[in-house]
Amino acid sequence: MDQVAVIEIGRDSLFQILIISAPLMIAGMVVGIVISLFQALTTIQEMTLTFVPKIIAVFIATVVFLPFMMTSLIEFSHGLFDRIAAIG
Repeated sequence: MDQVAVIEIGRDSLFQILIISAPLMIAGMVVGIVISLFQALTTIQEMTLTFVPKIIAVFIATVVFLPFMMTSLIEFSHGLFDRIAAIG
């Protein structure tokens, strides 16, 4: 395995991590923005108000997007195993 192959595998791995984690991060970010807007409009400045809705949103997003995340990870793993088998 040469350096180019190692760098390509690392790059593909990082890209896959971004794809898999994006739905959860986006859900948390959207809920955070909505709660921040609510706090700004109502002048409620409670710091712990954002935690529970974010946890619930990320949990729901995990349940909804878990099939996509698992399929994506399995396809990446199969491609990686095929690449390793072709080298060895």
